[in-house]
Amino acid sequence: MRKERMGLGFGLNLLLLLAMVATNLLSFYHLLSISTTSPTTPSDHPSPPVPDHLLRQLSTIRATINHLTRLHPLSPPSTTTSPSSKSPPSDLLLHSLLLPIATACHDHPDLLHRFMNYTPFSPCPSLPPSLPESLILRGCHPLPRPRCFSRTPPSSPPSLPSDPFPSTLPDSSVLWSSYDSSSSSCKSFSCLNPSLGFDMRSESYRFLKSSDLDLSVPQFLKIAAGLSSPIRLGLDVGGGTGTFAAQMKRLGNATVVSTTMNLGAPYSEAVAVRGLVPLHVPLQQRFPVADGTMDLVRCGHAVNRWIPVPALEFLMYDADRLLRGGGFLWIDHFFCKGGDLEKVYAPMIGRLGYKKLKWASANKTDASGLKNGDVYLTALLQKPALK
Repeated sequence: MRKERMGLGFGLNLLLLLAMVATNLLSFYHLLSISTTSPTTPSDHPSPPVPDHLLRQLSTIRATINHLTRLHPLSPPSTTTSPSSKSPPSDLLLHSLLLPIATACHDHPDLLHRFMNYTPFSPCPSLPPSLPESLILRGCHPLPRPRCFSRTPPSSPPSLPSDPFPSTLPDSSVLWSSYDSSSSSCKSFSCLNPSLGFDMRSESYRFLKSSDLDLSVPQFLKIAAGLSSPIRLGLDVGGGTGTFAAQMKRLGNATVVSTTMNLGAPYSEAVAVRGLVPLHVPLQQRFPVADGTMDLVRCGHAVNRWIPVPALEFLMYDADRLLRGGGFLWIDHFFCKGGDLEKVYAPMIGRLGYKKLKWASANKTDASGLKNGDVYLTALLQKPALK
């Protein structure tokens, strides 16, 4: 390991030296070109400007020097520095030379160093799910790729369930030791809060009843069929344990991918053992789905007024990017302050230019809603075909 770090440090220093030499050569080239083209230029005539291509090259070299210096300081670290200022792990340095790392990752070096602190080609250390989640939620996404072997649960189900609403979720499909630092320290799905979506009996009745505010899956499929717009593929933003995707699979034979975050509970594992696809991405990042391929994008309860308005608008237009012409945007129980619905959010959604198939609002009557004067919005919109 020590030799590897020494070799890596020598390589970085060599790159810095070459970059500095290149900068001096470009500057000398420019001065030489000036002296050879106009040796008797009077002092009252201004010197010719630096060519744009040289400026671009110099800017690139300077940016490279700054980037490498930030990752690997030229001066050795002081022996009196705090633990948070230790040198980055060797694999993080190597990764940064080969592949890009999100800028926000460098704003949280302690978390990043913990995430990449491992012995290469060995089992990965047991990290709580809160560590990668914390990095992702702070904009460090995609995460760097570690070169260690990920830990797996002791066993996995022999086959996927034919019904995405099994009587129980298999506890053996989760590495529960990763959740020891959580407040509940559960070792079984049965001890998790049923209201979070882990009670399959209760979940089997969700999205089946319609009301003024609620749009059910059967009602949605009927609307889509009436418009001759088949539903084959969809994305459920903030999908929790995957119940919406499960109902779409059972009632419409549609494949819906659910975005998930393991915030204190194994949501991704719950989606997977139901035979569904969890997509581990945050709401503030571009969805890793090809343009114009989705028949449906549903924004669930996770999409609400807590998201800053500019970020929410970018999310809406990313959903538009995914949808094909004639596809559907389903905004399900979005909540915001009552006065902001007509002033802020309705105009934002209206700028998409979609056809309104359902638009219903109602007061949010739980304790938080009453305290903040919140309202719910449920909307079903159809994207026009653009040529």
